[in-house]
Amino acid sequence: MAADRRIEPREIAQEGAAALRITWSDGRICRYRAADLRRLCPCAQCVNEWTGERILCADTISDDLTIQDLELIGRYALCFRWSDGHQTGIYSFKYLRELCERAERKRDDDRGHG
Repeated sequence: MAADRRIEPREIAQEGAAALRITWSDGRICRYRAADLRRLCPCAQCVNEWTGERILCADTISDDLTIQDLELIGRYALCFRWSDGHQTGIYSFKYLRELCERAERKRDDDRGHG
């Protein structure tokens, strides 16, 4: 089975301390705010492993949160060390691409109904 080239990053770059930009192999550029990514952390401390219910209360994450460190995990994911000390989430490239596409759909929907 061929890999989905849409979820292969061509470039991963921090934009300041509080943002991330990924340029994907298909040319799409996605930008992420650190606080938004932290609120959507997929780890077991933030999401119930059995039910999929989000445990982390988004209101507890400051909009001023920053990325302290960023690590590539194999060829499939990123791991962040956030300014709040959290660092257990593994963000697969598939998950990051889905977050970007979901945000773009929401923006398009908001424009269409505005």
